[in-house]
Amino acid sequence: MPLRERVETLLAKDAAAFGPADRALFAEFRTALGRGEVRAAEPVNGGWRVNAWVKRAILLGFRMGTLVDMSGGGPLPFFDKDTWPVKPLTVRDGVRLVPGGSAIRDGAYVAPGVVCIPPMYVNVGAYVDEGTMIDSHALVGSCAQIGKRVHLSAAAQIGGVLEPAGALPVIIEDDVLVGGGCGVYEGTIVRCGAVLAAGTIVTGSTPVVDLVRGTVYRRTDAAPLEIPAGAVVVPGSRPASGERAAALGVSLYAPVIVKYRDAKTSAATALEEALR
Repeated sequence: MPLRERVETLLAKDAAAFGPADRALFAEFRTALGRGEVRAAEPVNGGWRVNAWVKRAILLGFRMGTLVDMSGGGPLPFFDKDTWPVKPLTVRDGVRLVPGGSAIRDGAYVAPGVVCIPPMYVNVGAYVDEGTMIDSHALVGSCAQIGKRVHLSAAAQIGGVLEPAGALPVIIEDDVLVGGGCGVYEGTIVRCGAVLAAGTIVTGSTPVVDLVRGTVYRRTDAAPLEIPAGAVVVPGSRPASGERAAALGVSLYAPVIVKYRDAKTSAATALEEALR
């Protein structure tokens, strides 16, 4: 029986009924998730498909788990569910995990060639593809999907989406630069080659003003907010509506697309291969 069907038989079980065989099956699922063999979301025909069963199975792990001491004899105490320990990396995995206080939770896929600069954190269900750099104080939230050769600059926050199970996680496609102090949340998709300037915040409910194409991008009931491929986005503002706001000169935050990627942009954002 396929892994999905076997895992789904566990979802209706009461927590008190979980036995050793159930835990072994969950461990098999966690291993597949950590190897990138199953994903919370995956690219399909130029779009993205949510695998709700994977997200439900991740949540199942929290319900199944028992709180244990994960300190390992170190000076700082850590207590978490035994079903979601730290990812057991070895040098053979090809991930460069620089010393200094980073953590990757088991059930996250981190491809060979990824560079992790401390302190950073990758949460359960995340998928980080080859050649990506996760810089200091950066977060890759639960189930976030990060493409190839992405640079998550210092203090960048990629939000996690576990609930509801059918909700699209945050997706950062290939060759995106996420500048320092940026935040991307609520199932936003950042398409290939886009550049988010330092301090840009993008949420599912944030209108994004495109000065180049003369349009405004918003999330709809049928589709998430998307940052177009190659867009260069900077923090900006838009006038607040209403007479009172106009009288007071109040503006609201709005990310603004000021240009699309060109040779000058690519040169300014080129990843230094020597660091990898």
